[in-house]
Amino acid sequence: MKQNKKGTNRSSAKFRVLALKSEDSTVNRLEDLLNLDITPYTDKIIAEYIWIGGTGIDMRSKSKTISKPVEHPSELPKWNYDGSSTGQAPGEDSEVILYPQAIFKDPFRGGNNILVICDTYTPAGEPIPTNKRHRAAEIFSNSKVSAEVPWFGIEQEYTLLQQNVKWPLGWPVGAYPGPQGPYYCGAGADKSFGRDIADAHYKACLYAGINISGTNGEVMPGQWEYQVGPSVGIDAGDHIWCSRYLLERITEQAGVVLSLDPKPIEGDWNGAGCHTNYSTKSMREEGGYETIKKAILNLSLRHKEHISAYGEGNERRLTGKHETASIDSFSWGVANRGCSIRVGRETEKQGKGYLEDRRPASNMDPYVVTSLLAETTILWEPTLEAEALAAQKLALNV
Repeated sequence: MKQNKKGTNRSSAKFRVLALKSEDSTVNRLEDLLNLDITPYTDKIIAEYIWIGGTGIDMRSKSKTISKPVEHPSELPKWNYDGSSTGQAPGEDSEVILYPQAIFKDPFRGGNNILVICDTYTPAGEPIPTNKRHRAAEIFSNSKVSAEVPWFGIEQEYTLLQQNVKWPLGWPVGAYPGPQGPYYCGAGADKSFGRDIADAHYKACLYAGINISGTNGEVMPGQWEYQVGPSVGIDAGDHIWCSRYLLERITEQAGVVLSLDPKPIEGDWNGAGCHTNYSTKSMREEGGYETIKKAILNLSLRHKEHISAYGEGNERRLTGKHETASIDSFSWGVANRGCSIRVGRETEKQGKGYLEDRRPASNMDPYVVTSLLAETTILWEPTLEAEALAAQKLALNV
């Protein structure tokens, strides 16, 4: 009986080990296939067509096999999708057409596979209402705008949330961490939450060909920022949207939720913005400070138009506290992060450079914000009377 008992134990232990090995080998085989390099075996590639959904902030994508590697969007076919499932078309006429507009390397599939930023049209070729890229491309192709070579540097802030409770990463569930102060650009397990996600995203952007220029931990714990630029014209919007898609995919893999809400936690916590640094050729040349002041003047006169286009829920963020200006009034200042428009000390000193629009929310549409800045500062002309009154109010001698 003792021998039988020992034999039973030995058999049971062996079964458990075999079961574990079987699970591990299944995972390994899946990873092997996901990492498989198909380049030596076929000329075909996978193109991930990406577009913006019906909310104006959600991102959608689906995959298409292309017969050979491509270098330009014009080599790719148009495609379509069911717009009734994304809130962009009625069920009885649901087809929306995807026009490939920009290509990036795919860091998830590697090889010659690509990510394709698309915009959206009716079968008749008309841009659908959520297609903000079309109008932006029209503005940036205007001869007066293109001659000014508009540069943009966009600071995208975002918040990482725990998947099941929708509470910031690193925060005690249903409770709060210590007050803000040690978290901004901080290091350490009690100060930095989600660095692996931020670093993975940084490398994925560089691999894809996105013009990412840096990243840092933000003031609120669980909140991060990365910067894209300088980018010229429509490229700024394409690069930001693709970088957001990469971040969605990386957080998906990590089991963390990405939030672009401009004020994810109410109370004495910083919101999330998308500060947009902007300059034109005239601003960057000698005497450019006068052009910057003229641009600020125009921006002051169209404050309401800009605010209405700078992101949903922005009124919860632009309170005049936590490094923001009040949503109800326009202001500017040198090195002042509590203003609508900030001008850097170096720009003032050099007499040329750029301005920073601190009003856009983290969920803003970069196509809308960048093209509106160009339109207001290059194409739009106020009346002389309005200009004089605004200059006096803002103490701008233009």
